[in-house]
Amino acid sequence: MFIVDTNQLSCQQLTNTLNYAISQHMGLPKKLTEMQMKFAYELVTNEGRKTATECAKDAGYDPESAHVRASELQNPKRYPLVVQYIGELREEWQKKYEVTYERHISELAKLREESRKKGAWSAAINAEVARGKAAGLYVEQKIIRTGKLEDLSAEELESRMKTIIDEYSPILDGVEVEEIKEKVKALPKETQLES
Repeated sequence: MFIVDTNQLSCQQLTNTLNYAISQHMGLPKKLTEMQMKFAYELVTNEGRKTATECAKDAGYDPESAHVRASELQNPKRYPLVVQYIGELREEWQKKYEVTYERHISELAKLREESRKKGAWSAAINAEVARGKAAGLYVEQKIIRTGKLEDLSAEELESRMKTIIDEYSPILDGVEVEEIKEKVKALPKETQLES
């Protein structure tokens, strides 16, 4: 039995005393065991690749009861220190491997330089293009066309060209619509149908 004279304790002292009494009564450990730490590490570092049960087995828990242990170790009511440690590890790993614009650009630059030194020009060019994309220097567009241009009538083709010109007019500043039409009409028939 635990007896405390509450008249002589401050609020903080009373809280600490109660927490201590509860931990003693519930039998909560004051620190993590080696297996609990290993389980937490396995869980965080293999997230998405291993189940919690597999992590418990790898941490040394009995394979017969690993499923139950994995569940219990993630229960804050049963193992608050383990759950807290898992949270701390996750936060640490997120900070360590966080992807930021600066880190990304820097890493791509390092890869480019290493590729240049080795004479791997294709890899160096790809790294530089990836840096440009990350910096927003490239705009990737995919146009999916259905049907064939040769199946369109002259009026439908004219209408389609007008729609395209209207849609892309911001990037065609300074170029007259009639000028574009004349250039397209001046192309040989095969080239018009291929585009």
